[in-house]
Amino acid sequence: MIQSCDASLLLESANGIESEKASQRNFGMRNLKYVNTIKDAVEAECPLTVSCADIVALSARDGIVMLGGPRIEMKTGRRDSKKSYAAVVEDFLPNHNDSMSLVLSRFQSIGIDTEGTVALLGGHSVGRVHCVNLVQRLYPTVDPSLDPEYAEYLKGRCPTPVPDPEEVQYARNDRETPMILDNMYYKNILKHKGLLLVDQQLASDPITSPFVEKMAGDNGYFLDQFSRAVVLLSENNPLTDDQGEIRKDCRYVNTN
Repeated sequence: MIQSCDASLLLESANGIESEKASQRNFGMRNLKYVNTIKDAVEAECPLTVSCADIVALSARDGIVMLGGPRIEMKTGRRDSKKSYAAVVEDFLPNHNDSMSLVLSRFQSIGIDTEGTVALLGGHSVGRVHCVNLVQRLYPTVDPSLDPEYAEYLKGRCPTPVPDPEEVQYARNDRETPMILDNMYYKNILKHKGLLLVDQQLASDPITSPFVEKMAGDNGYFLDQFSRAVVLLSENNPLTDDQGEIRKDCRYVNTN
C-alpha cells in the first residue's frame, strides 16, 4: 500500500533505518518470523534469487487457499526495497477510524476501484481485532450502530476502555466461520456486527452498501472480486530489474 509490495515492512530498526513495524498502523502484525524461516530455507537452495517481497506475496496466496479461499495466480520477480517508509506510513495505510471516502480514495490511488476495496475488506472474514482498535466503539458509551447483544459480547472480550496492548486482548472478526475466508463478514456487518468502525461504514455508506449486499448474497461473487483485487494489490508498482535488491536476510538491507 505504501510504495509497492517490496517487503519494506520487514526491515528492522538498524543502521539508520526506522522500522515501519513501529507505527501504530501496523499494530498487531505478528509471526513475521515465519517469513524469515522461509527465506532461510530458500537461501540455502537458491542464494540471492527469491526476494522477500515475492515470499510475502506467495505466502499470502497460499494462506488464502489454506483458509478455504481461491488459488490466485501471481506473478513473481519483485525485488526488495532498500529503505523503510516509516515516516509516511500514516499517509498511505487506511486507519480503522477513517471515513469511507478516505479509505476508498487511498485504494483508488493504487488502481483498486470501489468494488475491489469492498472485496479486500472482506479479508476481515478471518483473524481478529485487538481491543485497542475497537474500545472506542464500546466506551464510554456503546456505538448505537452496534447490535446491543454483540456489544455486550465485545465488552466481555474487552472489559476496559484502556486495554493493555501487552496482554493481546482481542475479539475475532467472525464468530461463526472464524478461519474460513467467506462472505460471512458481509452478512455480519449487515446485522450491525462489524468490529471496526470502517466495517460498519462499509455497510451504511450508499457508495459501498450495494456491493456489501451483493457479496453477502453471493459467496462466489465475493471470492471473484477478492481475487481480482488481491492481484491488483500485489502488482502495485513493484520494484523490478535493477531497482531495489534481493535481500539475503529479510530483516536487513544487504551490506554489499
